[in-house]
Amino acid sequence: MSSQGFPRQLRLLTAGDYRRVFDTAAFKVHGKGLMALASPNDLGHPRLGLIFSKKNVRRAVDRNRLKRIARDSIRLRQHRLPAVDIVLLARRGVQDLDNATVHRQLHGMWKRLEREANKAATSDSPEAERR
Repeated sequence: MSSQGFPRQLRLLTAGDYRRVFDTAAFKVHGKGLMALASPNDLGHPRLGLIFSKKNVRRAVDRNRLKRIARDSIRLRQHRLPAVDIVLLARRGVQDLDNATVHRQLHGMWKRLEREANKAATSDSPEAERR
């Protein structure tokens, strides 16, 4: 049985980790009120970092709710996602969305990220270059 937890190894922990994603973001996925930047890593599993600023999401209760939904969403999809470091950013107005809508947005974003990463991996493979 595979683990469905959200351990420390699935999180971006240091400022350097976040900076590397911002500097080398290979993938950018948008959702309503959310944006994810992703950069490939060599760890073999995805890692998630969250940025929900007070400027974009005023109330702490809303920031905490959105972060909880994002962590749950990545926890459930961790085995399907490619080995990338993801920084999830909130934009203005995301706090007005209900939980189900945010969960749907994230689910769609992870699917698009997975598709883009697989497309990039196949175009970078030596077999694709020989064609």
